Amino acid sequence: MSSVLYLDLFSGAAGDMLLGALLDLGLPLDVVREELAKMDLSGYELEARREVRHGITGTRLIVHDIAQAHPARHLHDIRHLIGESRLSPAVQARSLAVLERLARAEARVHGVPLEEVHFHEIGAVDTLVDVVGFAVGLEHLGVKRVYASPVPLGSGFVQTEHGLLPVPAPATAALLAEVGAPVRAHPAQTEIVTPTAAALLAELATFACPPMRVRAVGYGFGTKEFPWPNAVRAWLGDPEGGEIRESVVVLECNLDDATGEMLGHAMERLFAAGALDVWFTPIQMKKNRPGVLLSVLARPEQADALAAAILRETPTLGVRMRPLERVVADRRMREVETPWGSVRVKEKWLGGECLARSPEYEDCARVAREQGVPLEEVYRAAVQAGIE
Repeated sequence: MSSVLYLDLFSGAAGDMLLGALLDLGLPLDVVREELAKMDLSGYELEARREVRHGITGTRLIVHDIAQAHPARHLHDIRHLIGESRLSPAVQARSLAVLERLARAEARVHGVPLEEVHFHEIGAVDTLVDVVGFAVGLEHLGVKRVYASPVPLGSGFVQTEHGLLPVPAPATAALLAEVGAPVRAHPAQTEIVTPTAAALLAELATFACPPMRVRAVGYGFGTKEFPWPNAVRAWLGDPEGGEIRESVVVLECNLDDATGEMLGHAMERLFAAGALDVWFTPIQMKKNRPGVLLSVLARPEQADALAAAILRETPTLGVRMRPLERVVADRRMREVETPWGSVRVKEKWLGGECLARSPEYEDCARVAREQGVPLEEVYRAAVQAGIE
């Protein structure tokens, strides 16, 4: 089921608070552990504690540092760590987009080249756990869109490896300013929004309260104690009306010197990198040459990575990018039983009504091969089972 997530930032946010809120919504800690184990990352242990603060029950995530020392990491190390992992393409893309946004902010603030950024936040194990764990949680909970309330700003100063800096920390301020995030005053005289949380919000969230039917509410507690509950409150639900309005980016380039094999390989690599769709259109180019228009549909956070993939995998010298909005119906996946075995069926829902059912081809083809029956019969049986 496609879900939406609304983050109520009444007491600010930190990376562990955001992930803790997803755990409180039902994300199993074992899932987070298993997915994080797909990276070559060690020296930590995860603990999720159920706590009651000011009469509210929630979850506090604790990342225990059990290593003697951690290696120094630059951005290229982070890219290699995530890119060479066995994490899903969507989790890789979301995680890298957040961490690269954080690195860019630090580079601007401290006046150093991006690839030379070497600072605690981007290399710390707890930051990697928070960012990748949050991306894992979104995928596991079926969240397609993330929304957030205005961001509260504390006051005072925060101690960093660069000395005392004003609250919000310069990187946090830069990240929020980059996306024009709405902010508001807050009585806390300390840092209440960390750079990690600001990067997650800037990259993944739309600052608005969406129309939704709420299914669950979770609280992710922070480490600081205030006269109020120090938590992120997360609302998980279904988009009202069964549809989601979301931003997408179309990437395009014209090709007149790519072979069919090259185009097929490029399509395969683009889907693996997280493209929502890839298609080719015959076109006429200069000097009367027949050519191909390569088009890629992507989420905004994946656009830069997919543009780089197009440049690597095709002869083009440039990629055009156009932001668009689309409205999508709610999609739900069900597993149904046929006379020859179970297959998954994708359902299209709108306004509380199932409008169409489409069996997953790979499942039906597997059953047809294993049982020696025509593919069409498996398709018909799967659709009928979904109706029943």
